[in-house]
Amino acid sequence: MTEDVVRQRDVIELRHLRYFVAAAEHGSFRKAGAALGLSQSAISRCIADLEGHIGASLFHRHTSGVTQTYAGQRFLIRAREVIRSVSEGAHDVAVVGRSEEGTLRIGIYSSIASGFLAELLGTYGRRHRKVEIEMVDGNPVEHVSAIRQLNLDVAFVTGTREWPDCERQLLWSERVFAVLPSDHRLTCSEGLTWRDLSEETFMVSETAPGQEIHDYLVRCLAGLGKHPEIQMQQVSRDNLVPLVALGRGLTLVSEAMTVAQFPGVAYRPILGEVLPFSAVWSAKNDNPAFRRLLSLAKALAIKPALQGAGRHVAPSQSPGQLQ
Repeated sequence: MTEDVVRQRDVIELRHLRYFVAAAEHGSFRKAGAALGLSQSAISRCIADLEGHIGASLFHRHTSGVTQTYAGQRFLIRAREVIRSVSEGAHDVAVVGRSEEGTLRIGIYSSIASGFLAELLGTYGRRHRKVEIEMVDGNPVEHVSAIRQLNLDVAFVTGTREWPDCERQLLWSERVFAVLPSDHRLTCSEGLTWRDLSEETFMVSETAPGQEIHDYLVRCLAGLGKHPEIQMQQVSRDNLVPLVALGRGLTLVSEAMTVAQFPGVAYRPILGEVLPFSAVWSAKNDNPAFRRLLSLAKALAIKPALQGAGRHVAPSQSPGQLQ
């Protein structure tokens, strides 16, 4: 007898426990075999192997059937616990595998008030109500670092930059809007050009995406030979808009944020400026809940462009970008 055969016989398999429990419940090897679709001899051999492994007799054999020994009664309690535990574990894994439950960690760099991202998260949430979704604000560099460490499942960031060790998919685009005081002279225009804005004072937040907007303004106005006045404010990007209403300066937002109405401000699109948004993730990420989200995002991205904020774009399109 080879060592592998000896080792194989030394292992108690789940089928041993199931056959044993069936025999105990039916009081007969024959009836247990019939219930399991097996022969009586198969049940008998399996029980004999089990008894040989644990070194105790589990049944009294009679011509009319079997009854449990004291050891068999004790072992039946444990066997049922093991079978139940394995069944529950298999169910839990299956639920996670179908993404019915689990956790999604998402890095965001855009408003989720409206547009593509709001539609994506809303649809996913309705389909997978037991999946917990955690949102993390931050800039693309922070998000990508967390993705590489598998601390984030996915990040939705501006631009079409390729990040080493990460996968990327262009999903949607949004127009760029200037936020002005409602009594500003430029509110009479339906759309603005950079020349219209070249003499204005702008505000950006010290937190993300303030630095990116700062660089974007400098780059766009440099083409007109202008160096814009940009004030860094120690507030969140959401609190910049009330400062605009107070006449402290202008700021920029993406189209999805224009759904939020603030008293004393007006939104005007900057003509020709379109901001792409991409999903970035790690190819090593096997979180089933994330994979379902990614599939849904790709499906929504190929839909026809929607009215309002957050325009869908085909993966082959490459509109302008901040970075």
